[in-house]
Amino acid sequence: MKDFKNTYIITAPPEEVFIALTNPLTIELWSGYPAVMDDKIGTEFSLWEGDISGVNLEIVSNQKIIQEWFFGENNEKSIVTIQIQEHKKGSLVELNHINIPDSDFKNITEGWNKFYFEALIDFFRDDDE
Repeated sequence: MKDFKNTYIITAPPEEVFIALTNPLTIELWSGYPAVMDDKIGTEFSLWEGDISGVNLEIVSNQKIIQEWFFGENNEKSIVTIQIQEHKKGSLVELNHINIPDSDFKNITEGWNKFYFEALIDFFRDDDE
């Protein structure tokens, strides 16, 4: 099992980033795929046609999302923590994903960077940039 940590700057206020991470209609806009998601504790979610699924463990509106991601028969829980805070350019997002199965690590980290956060950064990018 491996852990992955990274930070991202997104040119939108924390409130908008939070909505983009929890509202299924907004997720579909930046990901290109229908999503099952909300901002309620204990609810299950599904992204990228079921490639990512799990349950919301803790939600602090506009600040923090903690989820358990499901990876088959793993004994250790794979936990994702996303923290959002104000930044002079919009929002600083800190990602911490622990207990990623070794066999999935490369795909998960590439997914976080390219399909998740690069897509979010592009979604909020000002056309003048």
